[in-house]
Amino acid sequence: MTVVERREIALVDLLDRLLAGGVVITGDITLRIADVDLVRIDLNALISSVNEQVPSPFELLPAARAPREEPA
Repeated sequence: MTVVERREIALVDLLDRLLAGGVVITGDITLRIADVDLVRIDLNALISSVNEQVPSPFELLPAARAPREEPA
């Protein structure tokens, strides 16, 4: 008989560990009726913390850097 150690971890600690290393979530969902595809959803998400070593990818987009013009 093997004894397995059971560890409990707080949700805050789990989120801290996941954000420190980053998490990639991928998936496909297809809704169909009578073998006819109605809706297809492809999910690709990267969840990570942002700091000086890992800058936000949105800062690199040209639209994010350009100043917004106000309508006259």
